[in-house]
Amino acid sequence: MSKDSDELNLLEFERETLDMNTLNAVPNVRDGLTRKQRTIIYCLHQTQKEFGDRMVPTMTLYGRVLEYVDISKEEFQTLLTQMVG
Repeated sequence: MSKDSDELNLLEFERETLDMNTLNAVPNVRDGLTRKQRTIIYCLHQTQKEFGDRMVPTMTLYGRVLEYVDISKEEFQTLLTQMVG
């Protein structure tokens, strides 16, 4: 591969990454949730089914969410707090 084609591939990758980051941050028209918020809710629902009547520990939920999206502990806590009130 030539240096020009490597640079072009890198630029395409960066553009796609930026587009995905932008899309992930924009709330969905149907419910107003971002991808990260929706992932937290989905993981919470799945983990609640698994735990039965017990409460889901926050760190367990955070670990499950990390399997789907890249999110810091601080951002996770902020989103979780916003959703539960």
